[in-house]
Amino acid sequence: MVRRELLILFGLVLVGAATSYLLQSTRPLGRYVGDTASAVQILTGKRSPEVLTGTADLTLVVFTDYQCPACRKADPAMRAAIAKDGNVRLVYKDWSILGKRSERAAEVALAAQYQGIYSHVHHSLMRSRSLDNSALRQTIQEAGGSWRQLETDLAQYRPAIANQLAKNHQEAFSLGLQGTPGYLIGPFLIQGALTEGEFLRAFAQARAKL
Repeated sequence: MVRRELLILFGLVLVGAATSYLLQSTRPLGRYVGDTASAVQILTGKRSPEVLTGTADLTLVVFTDYQCPACRKADPAMRAAIAKDGNVRLVYKDWSILGKRSERAAEVALAAQYQGIYSHVHHSLMRSRSLDNSALRQTIQEAGGSWRQLETDLAQYRPAIANQLAKNHQEAFSLGLQGTPGYLIGPFLIQGALTEGEFLRAFAQARAKL
C-alpha cells in the first residue's frame, strides 16, 4: 500500500512539474507597450546603430551596459536567436548606468560607428575582460578600425555622441526600464536576460501582435 501511495505521489509531482513548465513556456514574455507613444517612437527611430537581417520585419531594441553581467550573458543567446530567425532589425541603445568605465566604453563604441564597425565592437566589448584604454584600443584594431581615427572621431563628434547617450537614457526611462538589459521586441518590453529559446519565443509573440 505504501508503495502504491508513493507511486501516486510521484506521479502527481511529475504532473505538477509538467503543468508548471507548460504554463511557464506559454505565458507572455514581458508586457505589452505597443500602444504607448514612446515605444512607437523608439521602434521607428533611425538615430541609433542597427543591423538588418533578411526582411527585418521585426525590430528588437536592446538597452545594455558593457559592465552588466546579465547583458554579457544574454548577448550570445540574442545573436544566436537572431541568426536562427533571420529576419530581425537589431537596434543598439548604449545605456551606461554602471559608472565611468561604462560611459567611456559606450563613447568608444558609438565613435566606432563612423568607421562602420559598431556592431563588431559592441559584441567584442560584451566579451572583453577589461574595459581599460588598452582593451578598448585592441577591440578597435581587431575590428579592423584605426584607433587614431577613432580618437579624431571622438573629438569631432563628441556632442553628437553625448546627445545619443542622453537620448538613450531618456528613452529607457520613458519605457519604465529599471536597469539593464532591457529589450523592446516589437510591442513587448522585457526586462532581464533571456535564453536563446526565450528570444525566439518573444519574436513569435511579437509578430503575432504586428
